[in-house]
Amino acid sequence: MPSVAVIGTRGYPSYYGGFETAIRKLAPYLVGMGWEVTVYGRRGTTQAGGECADAAVTTRTTPGFETKSLSTLSYGLTSALDTAARRPDAALVMNVANGYFLPILRASRVPTLVNVDGIEWERAKWNPLAQRVFRTGAGFAARHANGLVFDSRAIESYWRQTFRVTGTYIPYGGDVPPALPVPEGLAHRGYVLVVARFVAENSMQEFFDAVPAIAARHPVVIVGSSGYGGDWDDAARTLAADHPLVTWLGHVSNDPLLLALWQHAGLYFHGHSVGGTNPALVQAMAAGAPILARDTVYNREVLGQAGHFVIPDSDAITKSILALMASSTEEREKAGQANLERAIRHYSWAQVCADYESALRGLIRN
Repeated sequence: MPSVAVIGTRGYPSYYGGFETAIRKLAPYLVGMGWEVTVYGRRGTTQAGGECADAAVTTRTTPGFETKSLSTLSYGLTSALDTAARRPDAALVMNVANGYFLPILRASRVPTLVNVDGIEWERAKWNPLAQRVFRTGAGFAARHANGLVFDSRAIESYWRQTFRVTGTYIPYGGDVPPALPVPEGLAHRGYVLVVARFVAENSMQEFFDAVPAIAARHPVVIVGSSGYGGDWDDAARTLAADHPLVTWLGHVSNDPLLLALWQHAGLYFHGHSVGGTNPALVQAMAAGAPILARDTVYNREVLGQAGHFVIPDSDAITKSILALMASSTEEREKAGQANLERAIRHYSWAQVCADYESALRGLIRN
């Protein structure tokens, strides 16, 4: 039975973000394919039970500092040290910030497959020091990883040009949900939805500035938070308090509710600007949501030619959302169906998991 350690997520099963979603799918799949799987995580960040919890997946927590600037590095270091001592057949490492610890694993003869994620050192939420930390970690990953995973063709091209390395293209997947009931208090195709972590590069300021004009005509549902409290959460709370048609749900870990919100949305706004294939965008497509996305090379790659795009400006966002919401329900149903069909063709979890399993077996054979 081959063994693999997963480093760089909050644990299993966790509902925090894209990495955690991928591991909720991948870990039980690998178990089913004959792997012994250990997922490293942080204390208090997993949710016991649920359909994604597989008792055959081993979970381990290691110490670290739960702060915005030190959590990834501190937990990554202790997870890498523990993995090096246990010496599994392979390690799947998420996030280039953990590139610093690849020499530890290499010294213990543990081959590594690294998901590089997006271009973290270009994200506005990080100060210049943090950006340098990510950029240097990427250099370590380029030099010391046995294999690299790129979740978009654009990211793959960037790494080939910047670091002169190649790897494997494996995007994120999406679940096609069954027909779900309309969330309480809402109407099918009658509301505008945003699902995002509250950071600047997700166009939160521009969207929040657009909300009052949108909410004068249509209900607006905001899902997400900063994860650490602060001004963004306060802004969402104020919008909900000041506008009767605005609802802020915070972070939602209830998958059926989140899928239902996407499935019945009149329009989902996706403002993410940095990174490759975004998990929330793929899942919104798989749920059949009509989508307006920030105009980036990454979002165009995922949505294809049928996508609707907008520049990150509050007036442009307002006009685009109101125009699309003014179109007929039939037109938006057609747009949602096109997104669903594209998700099925290009972003299935079955293919994603199979590609990861193949890449891990390739490490062991080499």
